[in-house]
Amino acid sequence: MENYERLIVLDGARNVRDLGGYPVGDGRQTRWRSLMRGDALHMLSEADIEALIAHGVTTVIDLRNPQEREREANPFMNDARVRYENVSLFSALAPVEMMAAQSIDFDMGDRYCHALDNCQLAIAKVLTTIARAPDGIVLFHCTAGKDRTGIIAALMLAHAGVDEATIIEDYALTGSIFAPVLAEFRARAIARGVPSDLADLILASAPQSMARTLGYLAGHYGGAGTYFARIGLGEAEIASLEQRLCG
Repeated sequence: MENYERLIVLDGARNVRDLGGYPVGDGRQTRWRSLMRGDALHMLSEADIEALIAHGVTTVIDLRNPQEREREANPFMNDARVRYENVSLFSALAPVEMMAAQSIDFDMGDRYCHALDNCQLAIAKVLTTIARAPDGIVLFHCTAGKDRTGIIAALMLAHAGVDEATIIEDYALTGSIFAPVLAEFRARAIARGVPSDLADLILASAPQSMARTLGYLAGHYGGAGTYFARIGLGEAEIASLEQRLCG
C-alpha cells in the first residue's frame, strides 16, 4: 500500500495539502490524491507545476477575487493540461476589517457563518465544479489557504463523514504550517494601518472559529448534505461530492 504525505512540498507554495487519510467510519478513510487545498500558486516554479501535474492535478479552482488574480496571476490559467476555474468566494461579504469593527467580540467564525449564508451562489459554483470534475485531483486554493479554502475543505470533509474534531484539526494546521508566511502577512497588514490585535485575529487559525462554523452548519442547515441541497445542488452532484472523497 502506497504511503502518502499530507503536505505537498513545493518551492513556491507552503500550504498545499491532501485531504486524504481522514477517518470516516467503518474503518474507511477519505481518498488520497483526490482533493487538495492550498495557498496562492503564483510563485510556483516550473518544477512545482510539473510535480503537481505528476501527482495527478487535473482541476484547479482559484477562490481569489479578480484584484488578487490580476496582481498575482495563477500559473494554471492557460495550462491546457488543467481545467482552471476562478470563483471569487467572498465577493458578497464586506471587508473583514469592516465586519470586525461592527462587533466587539468578532471572531473569524462570524465571517465563515456569514459566508455560509451570503456566499451561497459562489459556494454552489465551487462545489458543482468539484462534483463535475474529471478524474484526477481537484486543487482549490486562495491566498493563505485558510479562510475561503477552509470553508470549502470543511464542507467537503463534513459531507464525507469526517468528525468535527478532525475537521477542526485540519483547519488549524495552517497556523503551524504557514506560520512564517503569516508573519509576513501580519507585517504588511500593520503597515497598511490594521491594528496589531486585529491582524492577529484575522490571521489566526483558531480552532473555535471552525468549531463555531460547524455548529452553525449543523444547527442552522442540518449538516453539509442538506446545505448542499439548500443552495441548489442536485442529488447526482451531492452523491458525486461524497464519491470524490469516499469512493
